[in-house]
Amino acid sequence: MAASATPETLTAPTLTAWMRPEVVERSAAPVVVDVRSAAEYEALHIRGSHHVPLPILSEHTEQLVRQLDSSQTPGTPDEGTPVVLVCQSGVRAEQARQRLLAAGFDNARVLDGGVPAYTAAGGDVVRGRRTWALERQVRLAAGSLVLVGLAAGRYLSPRARLLATGVGAGLTFSALTDTCAMGRLLSRLPINQATPEPTATESLTQLGDVAASRPRRR
Repeated sequence: MAASATPETLTAPTLTAWMRPEVVERSAAPVVVDVRSAAEYEALHIRGSHHVPLPILSEHTEQLVRQLDSSQTPGTPDEGTPVVLVCQSGVRAEQARQRLLAAGFDNARVLDGGVPAYTAAGGDVVRGRRTWALERQVRLAAGSLVLVGLAAGRYLSPRARLLATGVGAGLTFSALTDTCAMGRLLSRLPINQATPEPTATESLTQLGDVAASRPRRR
């Protein structure tokens, strides 16, 4: 069953339609903000998207809101054009939306299904060095730790099962708080640092020129 949009989300087919060149030429394209890590962004991203990793967005939310507001000046053809937040599945994008909403920006929507859904819908993407998405790495690490804990508990010491219990508690806490400590730890691994993360200045400066660079409705 196809996903349906809500006031806070946007379906991949809808964004794909909005980002078609013939549509962009005659109307202001949405501002697509990718909040994933640099390694994930380099591997695959939506053509024309702006890279603002979630940690930078979280630390500079108010400055980002000012940049986004400048691209939606009241009384211009761009007024009301949505900002679309994307990640791998929608989890980090929703965290970003909540940050922006708390800072007073209520015109951001989350791409349902993330970049994979956009790719599956036939959207134009840029491919680079292939790497595992951070959320996939988290699933592998968590699953491996649970298996190790259960096996060690059976063959070495019953206390080893506490490892599986700890992982389960951590995942539960992660879901309740919408955070991911394991993801932050994995992001520091060398494999995820091969592509340097952009600085706050680099990420935010690109959005400062959105209003001037985006095409206007005729």
